[in-house]
Amino acid sequence: MIAKNKESTQLAGLYVDESQRNLAVAKLVESALCNGEGHLTSTGALQVTTGKYTGRSPKDKFIVRESDTADHVAWGEVNQAITSEQFDSLYNKTINYMKNRKLFVFDGYAGADLAYRLPVRFINEYAWQNLFVQQLFIRPTTNELLTHEPDFTVIAMPGMKADPAVDGTNSETFIAISFERKTVLIGGTHYAGEIKKSIFSVLNYLLPFRGVMPMHCSANVGEDGDTALFFGLSGTGKTTLSADPDRGLVGDDEHGWSDAGVFNFEGGCYAKCIGLSQEKEPQIWNAIRFGSVLENVWIDTVTGEADYHSNILTENTRAAYPVDYIHNSIIPGTAGHPNVIIFLTADAFGVLPPVSKLTKEQAMYHFLSGYTSKMVGTERGVVEPEATFSACFGAPFLPLRPDVYAEMLGDKITKHGVKVYLVNTGWSGGPYGIGERMNLSYTRAMVKAIMNGSIEKAAFTSHPVFGMLIPDAVPFIPHELLDPRNMWADKSAYDCKAKQLAEIFARNFEKFSDVAESIKLAGPQV
Repeated sequence: MIAKNKESTQLAGLYVDESQRNLAVAKLVESALCNGEGHLTSTGALQVTTGKYTGRSPKDKFIVRESDTADHVAWGEVNQAITSEQFDSLYNKTINYMKNRKLFVFDGYAGADLAYRLPVRFINEYAWQNLFVQQLFIRPTTNELLTHEPDFTVIAMPGMKADPAVDGTNSETFIAISFERKTVLIGGTHYAGEIKKSIFSVLNYLLPFRGVMPMHCSANVGEDGDTALFFGLSGTGKTTLSADPDRGLVGDDEHGWSDAGVFNFEGGCYAKCIGLSQEKEPQIWNAIRFGSVLENVWIDTVTGEADYHSNILTENTRAAYPVDYIHNSIIPGTAGHPNVIIFLTADAFGVLPPVSKLTKEQAMYHFLSGYTSKMVGTERGVVEPEATFSACFGAPFLPLRPDVYAEMLGDKITKHGVKVYLVNTGWSGGPYGIGERMNLSYTRAMVKAIMNGSIEKAAFTSHPVFGMLIPDAVPFIPHELLDPRNMWADKSAYDCKAKQLAEIFARNFEKFSDVAESIKLAGPQV
């Protein structure tokens, strides 16, 4: 692959080496092994490590301030601005870095709905990363590949490092998006999640202008066609809870909600697999086979067996595989309008109920708040769960103001009569370090009760501080577990911690001063 006009300060066109375009999975695995990029596991998956960066680098992500983005992007700590000149300089350096290297190209799509899908091209330095994107995004048919023209190109060169003093970056790592040039540059990090989330950020900018709500959620469908959405940040259970043997999987992480229904942005899954077991998560366990990529999972190099309980490399171990490796996946990934929405939060304070029902106004409040805990390893520097607020359960990936997405959600809840629940997959009986993480079998039972409607038979009581409605009974769940205060040995300590968390909620929500008063009043009362 070479560039035209290499000396130009303008973006150069790229010639693609057709022999390295959309290689078969076996060829990519073979190339990765020959190049020493990874090892085959006992199940046939490709195991790789990503060095010192085993999670996303949010402080190294930038958007180019251009005529189209200047008045729309919510500039600030999340969406850091760089100039066109800085982007062009990084681009030209990247092109020079790519000279005389064997590169791998994948042309595919983001978006299962043909009306909204985005043709994308990925150019990778490493075969394993090209395998990753081939399995994570939507693969074209032979005929589609013949006429494929990318609307967005992602260039991922982990070995290309920025010079902060010269390039205006914060470190050697950079993820830079130009909507005018329809290009994403990634360098200085081997973590493949940056590639996946860069296109998610692109869609989060483009789709609202077309009336589509982009969502950081998983989705599945029951036998009767009922659709459920699971919102939540990494580590809260989106992938685990949506991989249900009794329901069809639409997708595990990113979706759009149009006037026609819900559609998956991707063609694969990216499951967090620390502690993975065949007993608890059989579908994910069985999906880790030839063609899958295991990222930072420790393996026995003699037997090739993966140790999913080891955190030697990171807590943020990952498995990437095509969605059709899940036996009951829905292809293409489209479904009707959701019947229920579940917000997943990993409450490190141990205060929130394990399951509760929200009014529309409460749903709007909690969607804008996006309360959860950053889980270990998902970002650089996170070494234990940290309480955090991430608007719309996906603030790092939202170029527009949070209220844009929240207003779309509120409109759709009203239009389609969607029921909304909050499920706490975090701690019970005390905060992190004292309480215990919620039992997965209990969480599954709560989700099942939501899906089949049996939870609606319960009597509900309003939480005295947060106001959400707590059921007095859920099938197969100990009664005392449902009221979080009951699980604390020291009830006064619970009251104190609940008040503390409520005050944190209130301070965080001050930045949403323009929302309706009914939404403000739907939050905890301090």
